[in-house]
Amino acid sequence: MTHLYLWFRLVRSTTRPGRMRRRLTWVTVALGLLVVVAQVGSRSEFGHWLAWPGFMWLAVMFYLVVFLILLEIPRAIGLLVLRRTAQRGRAVAAPVPVEVAASAVPALVPGPLPVAPEPDPAPPAAGGEGMDRRLFLSRTLAGVAGVGALTTVGFGVRSALGPPVIERVPVVLPKLDPRLNGLRLAVVSDIHLGPITGVSHSERLVRMINSLEADVVAIVGDMVDGTVAELGAAARPLRSLESRYGTFFVTGNHEYYLENGPGEWIEELRELNVRPLQNERVEIAHQGAILDLAGVNDLAGGASGQGPDFDKALGGRDTSRNVVLLAHQPVQVAQASTRGVDLQLSGHTHGGQLVPFNLIVPVQQPVVAGLENVDGTQVYVTRGAGFWGPPVRVGAPPEISLLELRAPNA
Repeated sequence: MTHLYLWFRLVRSTTRPGRMRRRLTWVTVALGLLVVVAQVGSRSEFGHWLAWPGFMWLAVMFYLVVFLILLEIPRAIGLLVLRRTAQRGRAVAAPVPVEVAASAVPALVPGPLPVAPEPDPAPPAAGGEGMDRRLFLSRTLAGVAGVGALTTVGFGVRSALGPPVIERVPVVLPKLDPRLNGLRLAVVSDIHLGPITGVSHSERLVRMINSLEADVVAIVGDMVDGTVAELGAAARPLRSLESRYGTFFVTGNHEYYLENGPGEWIEELRELNVRPLQNERVEIAHQGAILDLAGVNDLAGGASGQGPDFDKALGGRDTSRNVVLLAHQPVQVAQASTRGVDLQLSGHTHGGQLVPFNLIVPVQQPVVAGLENVDGTQVYVTRGAGFWGPPVRVGAPPEISLLELRAPNA
């Protein structure tokens, strides 16, 4: 339906029947097939070379639709003006009957007959002139939509492929043990190592995270979009992550989309000195206090019997301790809040990635990006350091977050 709309507005409305329209129609069909091929190819070992052009067109297509929809109102106004102009033109061109007095009719006398004057040439048909103006209007609006879409995508590519921003966020926890005041957590999510991003992407993330000198590094899911065989080299720089108490990882939904599941990456991360938390928790001893750091699997693991188990991750703990939970999807706070979790760290949303998707995310997730309180549990959602699908970010730049825990009145 999307490509049909694009064809109607960018091809049918801007061309006359003929060879050009037929050629552009086939181009539209080919672009529609390219999106399908890119989606399939991105999940196969042999189709990754189609990911870049397919996903780039997906982004351009999306913003073409956005701009064209926004231009529907100016289009309607323009067509209304053209219609009224054409109606006025027909009214002016219509003949006006004139009554001639009988006395003004000359008497019939012998002689040559009078020659009637030739009528003025008829004015050009208003319909043809209106059609030309409508064609001009359609082409102008199509050009505006094209320039707007390409410009937006161009800036979005620069944002997505550029370095993430560092978000420094103080988090005041009402029940925080004062001895944990100042504990620093570096949070990164949705790295999405895949056919477009590679080892340079992960090397840059490692350098930026290490510069933060965090106490804990948390990778909250969607790290990869491929197997260890395909992306093991791209993930190898993670071995160089530095922090006082270690680096921890929980699965995201994309880890369960892999052909071999998340198991091989769990083992690979252990080799890279990254500790997976699979429905479990560890103790972080800091300045004489203990923080429980827990992690649960993503909801997507439920189909294979590897879903989140909050009782296993949080059950039987000392409830006088503060607990921070790593959970890929913000919606998992619904269960975390009933178990006394002080802070949940999540990703998944990409901050919407492409405006105006940020307006749609709240239908599924309680938080799109940033820090919010949900049912007594604070939830921090990072926009992620990578991207999925189109290498484009508009209105949601990639980020690495540094959270500093603070006690009230500290």
